[in-house]
Amino acid sequence: MDLAYFFEQGGPLMWAILAGAVIGLFVFFERLYSLQRGRVVPRGFVDRIRAMVAKGRTSEAQLLCEENQSSIARMMVASLQAFADGKSRAEIKEAVEEVGGREVAHLDKNVEIIGTVASVSPLLGLLGTVVGMIQVFQRFVDAYAQGQATPDVFAEGIWTALITTAYGLMVAIPMLILYKFLQTRNDRLIVEMEEDALGIVGLLDESLLEQARKRASERAGDGGSDGAPK
Repeated sequence: MDLAYFFEQGGPLMWAILAGAVIGLFVFFERLYSLQRGRVVPRGFVDRIRAMVAKGRTSEAQLLCEENQSSIARMMVASLQAFADGKSRAEIKEAVEEVGGREVAHLDKNVEIIGTVASVSPLLGLLGTVVGMIQVFQRFVDAYAQGQATPDVFAEGIWTALITTAYGLMVAIPMLILYKFLQTRNDRLIVEMEEDALGIVGLLDESLLEQARKRASERAGDGGSDGAPK
């Protein structure tokens, strides 16, 4: 099959289908680059921050997170900053969720363009076929009026009209697969981000409890000293 020849026969809507395919592929490779695990949830970095927070080195952990450009780092900065400001666990979690919502939106950015291309391409193909069939019937009526209506006139017009539908499906099917692939990848990364962010919140909560116990112990010790006989 000579795809270039068929492309020419398909008419002007073939260019719209081709443009959709180019845009879809460009967005796919851009998202594939942006959604690398190392750019979103770098495993080694997360483990290092968790270890530092567990040891109480929250200030150092915050500085490292501010220097890192990953999505999870920005969520961790929010939790560590809220902790440094003396916020409660609920307020720390709220701060993380607020930043997390922005990061999720960033991960989803432009992915719907591929889904749109997958949906619109077969419709453009169908439109091209309908327009082609209208032209076929017009030519057939003219040929019939001149007494030249033959099966060849009808058959040639039909196969030409169907070309746009075929090309539309050729673009739509791969685009749908790429769209679902990116959605699945996004979902996995979002789940990992949430788990890691909540893990940090849990560690900070333990630190808050430890601080509360120390303060209670100190107050109890001061009270005991004041009540002791002189």
